[in-house]
Amino acid sequence: MDGQHLTKVVLLACGSFNPITNMHLRMFELARDHLEDTGQYRVVKGIISPVGDAYKKKGLIEARHRLEMAKLSTDSSDWITVDPWESLQPEWVETAKVVRHYYKEMLEAEQNTDDVDTVKYAKKRRMEENHFGALSHQKKDGLQMMFLCGADVLESFGVPNLWKQEDIDEIVGRYGMVCITRSGSDPHKFIHQSDKLWQYRQNIHVVREWVTNEISATQVRRSLRRGRSVRYLLPDGVVHYIQEHALYSAESEQRNAGVVLAPIQKNTEVS
Repeated sequence: MDGQHLTKVVLLACGSFNPITNMHLRMFELARDHLEDTGQYRVVKGIISPVGDAYKKKGLIEARHRLEMAKLSTDSSDWITVDPWESLQPEWVETAKVVRHYYKEMLEAEQNTDDVDTVKYAKKRRMEENHFGALSHQKKDGLQMMFLCGADVLESFGVPNLWKQEDIDEIVGRYGMVCITRSGSDPHKFIHQSDKLWQYRQNIHVVREWVTNEISATQVRRSLRRGRSVRYLLPDGVVHYIQEHALYSAESEQRNAGVVLAPIQKNTEVS
């Protein structure tokens, strides 16, 4: 396919990043390789969006630290960036609204850089505001945002009250997603078992990581609490930042203990 007709993709990863690990960064590289190998896409940017403190997850340290560590981890990347918008919100923001926010910013940036005439831009915005009929508007405009996540996030769509069904519709049905597998998970099976995900299966790119990498932030925090080395699991700048600020201890792991996770609390109230 002619390079000019490739769909430009921005990858967005949301999460705690508590702390950010090398595996979080690898996800972006794996997703880019997979999408560009299809011959249909050109990945132009990756965005890391740490969740705000109001998410209330157990052991979640302050957003300012998680944001700074994420920035340190992407210093050497020429295409992955960190955006503070979500982490600075006083209340927890639903992931669908986060994706919507960055998609709007992406369109506005595209307008500015490409000097799109006002007629074409108005048409683009009208198409964007239409109820999401597959991904036609993004493909026509040659610009698309995709939600990047691990298999655990995909499977969390099945946890009662964690996600609103209409948010899954929007994230997967409107924007699409790239899911990175880990050993022991089977995203294809989960998609097959979920009527909702089966409906949008063509919008889900499942990427297999053949170089097994089982780094998890939970395991990293456990090692840090026990005074064990975490070097080469995290970028060096992140390791130094954790040491400098004495982050992650038995005390910090008890933060938000007994507090209901923000989405479950909100969605339970609604239902």
